[in-house]
Amino acid sequence: MQEVGTRTVEKGVSPVRRSELLDAANLLGDARRTKTALLELPQALRPTSEIEAFLIQDELAVAYGEAGGWKVGAPTPEATPIFAPMPKMWTAASGAVVRGLRYRGVEAEVAFYLGKDLPARAAAYTREEVGAAIASCHPAIEVLESAYEDPSKVDRLSMLADLQMHGGFIYGPACAEWHSIDFTRESVMLAVDGVVRVEKTGANTAGDLLRLLPWLAQEGTSRTGGLKAGQWITTGSWTGNTLVEKYSVVDVQFGALGRAEVRFEPEQNLEKGLPGTTRTFI
Repeated sequence: MQEVGTRTVEKGVSPVRRSELLDAANLLGDARRTKTALLELPQALRPTSEIEAFLIQDELAVAYGEAGGWKVGAPTPEATPIFAPMPKMWTAASGAVVRGLRYRGVEAEVAFYLGKDLPARAAAYTREEVGAAIASCHPAIEVLESAYEDPSKVDRLSMLADLQMHGGFIYGPACAEWHSIDFTRESVMLAVDGVVRVEKTGANTAGDLLRLLPWLAQEGTSRTGGLKAGQWITTGSWTGNTLVEKYSVVDVQFGALGRAEVRFEPEQNLEKGLPGTTRTFI
């Protein structure tokens, strides 16, 4: 993996420490690219704060090109959200084939597509202002990937540094009636190869998932530079992390919001293709 970025040194991060964090980003990127998983980062390169973890995230994301949007979530209704960039090259419509991933986790999510810019500004964005910038709402699947052999065994900050395990984003058709959905009562089902693996209701861990968007529009601008029309915002898992096999079809169905599907294949079948798919990416 090439050295990533030449971004401004973050407040409180010395040039020497920044160099170590860039080394961490390169190790994580190489592990993903070669499918040679790390047990953990070397002790000297592990992030010791969220600022350091996010610096690694941002530098790692530079290597994957333009940001297609952001994943944002919170572990409890009271918790401060956390977020990570989603590379545009890993975004595809429902029916896509994902090839070559090692870890292959999947989560059902609710995602929003922005139709208007939300530029950085001093005044806090209201919920109404952010709502007016949303062009559409979609069922989605976040595909999880990891540079670590077992991400559940590394420390939280090291996991965050690895793009918060982001590996792909699959969006289903827009739901025209999304404003009328009570997300605290919305049901969701996740099936793998036709077998239901998870069924839940009102299961987003952030509680009121719409609180995440004004927070990202305001508090996240130090990293996002402001949200932009054409970006996706996906708002956290409803089903937890479900691991799937090399050949798997994953189907997510929300009660009112709709459905999304993704298929997996190993990398050696790049030339095979599958009928009925809309896009293939790695």
